[in-house]
Amino acid sequence: MAQAPGPSTSPSLAGLADPPPRLMDGAAMDYFLIEMVQTLSQSTRVAEARAKKVEDEMIEAGLLPPPPAPPVTLKGRREAQQRDSVASSTAVGSEKGGADGEEEGVRARLEAIGLHVGANITERLCHDRVAFSDTLDAIKFVCKELWTVCWDKQVDNLRTNHRGVYVLQDNSFKPITRISSWESRADATRRAKLYVAMSGGILRGSLARLGLQGVVVPEINLPQCTFQVKLPKST
Repeated sequence: MAQAPGPSTSPSLAGLADPPPRLMDGAAMDYFLIEMVQTLSQSTRVAEARAKKVEDEMIEAGLLPPPPAPPVTLKGRREAQQRDSVASSTAVGSEKGGADGEEEGVRARLEAIGLHVGANITERLCHDRVAFSDTLDAIKFVCKELWTVCWDKQVDNLRTNHRGVYVLQDNSFKPITRISSWESRADATRRAKLYVAMSGGILRGSLARLGLQGVVVPEINLPQCTFQVKLPKST
């Protein structure tokens, strides 16, 4: 008795052709961004302290010249006396200045991470697409499809002057909707700049993968975030 013909493909091959979807909690990326900002902040402090220690050791060993002392003038003496009388406020100001410099380094690292993320996501989304022939079509792709994948919605408003400047406005930008500060609104805005740095990098990476090299400048008005995209006029 002849046996019935088996299936043309084995179950393992069928699984590779049509893999089951892998789901992830929608809040996972929010928690990941929070932890990433904190980790990079601590890493930046450790790296700066290590570099300062090496520099001090090289100065003590005579391998590097010591930093020049600032010239002392009459105005400098008066300022020194004023600083002595308000030492606490001066210490607070110097701490803020150091924090600003540290946050600038963290923002640069977050933006670099976002560049890779945006480029890879765009490559997957455009795998079966024809290349965009118009810059505006590429920007609309970013506003609709990339925004939906990354932040669960489309851009609320898109404006352009048709000379290489595009303004993408999100009235409730997901990464910063829950950011607040007990000190002031200005402090909350300063904190939010860290959380939109990676988003700006994602936009730059996406545009670069689409063949558009430009500058992305975020502007925050909690919970609103506006990204100004500046492209060369020839595009």
